[in-house]
Amino acid sequence: MKYFVRPGQVSYGESIGILLLENYAPFIPGDTANATTYGYPVRFRRVPGLSVERIFNHDASMYEALKAAAMELKREGVRAITGDCGFMALFQQQLAKELGIPVFLSSLLQLPFMGLIVGPKKPIGVVTANKTALIPEVFSWAGVSEELRDRLVVKGLEDDQHFVDAVFTENGMLDSEIVESAVVKRAVDMQKEHHDLGAILLECSMLPPYGAAVAEATGLPVFDYVTMIDYVHATVVKRRFHGHM
Repeated sequence: MKYFVRPGQVSYGESIGILLLENYAPFIPGDTANATTYGYPVRFRRVPGLSVERIFNHDASMYEALKAAAMELKREGVRAITGDCGFMALFQQQLAKELGIPVFLSSLLQLPFMGLIVGPKKPIGVVTANKTALIPEVFSWAGVSEELRDRLVVKGLEDDQHFVDAVFTENGMLDSEIVESAVVKRAVDMQKEHHDLGAILLECSMLPPYGAAVAEATGLPVFDYVTMIDYVHATVVKRRFHGHM
């Protein structure tokens, strides 16, 4: 087999590029920003200046900085680009239009798919980092219809002091047991309030480590950033099948 160099590229094999907020929190295994989360190599790129505060305030002025970081990832050979905050839906449609490779910045992009697979009536739970900032426009940017939005049950972590200190305030420490308990509680509370809940989405990129605990507590399908990234990776890096009949 013959291989040819790509101009300007000095490393290869990282098919998924991940745009990161400028957020200084501990990113544990399972987090979108931890490379050991994945069974394949990924390439990270920080977006300078795109802070937690700015993304929660839907600061569209950060688009050019985000696009520049995405262009760097594209030049370095990634085949698709995601993000590490569901609120990056703010930039989804414009970047997908302009970049020239698949873009899937927000975990919220999974909601239309979830709505279809659980049927037209069942509510869907969303555990988010910040319910206050999850305004209707964020769902629209992610392609979520008003009809589907009316079926969503949303609970946030903005009132959990430990999560706020670790993620919003960036105090440098995260206790995963405390966060897991907070996430599971919100998921269980949603299910108690809506007995026909069909599935749960963990919006925040820091929540995939707790997906298994949520699934065990509720018995429901649980979607998160990693389910989305694995899915897209399987579309841009196809494997050959070997077996027997």
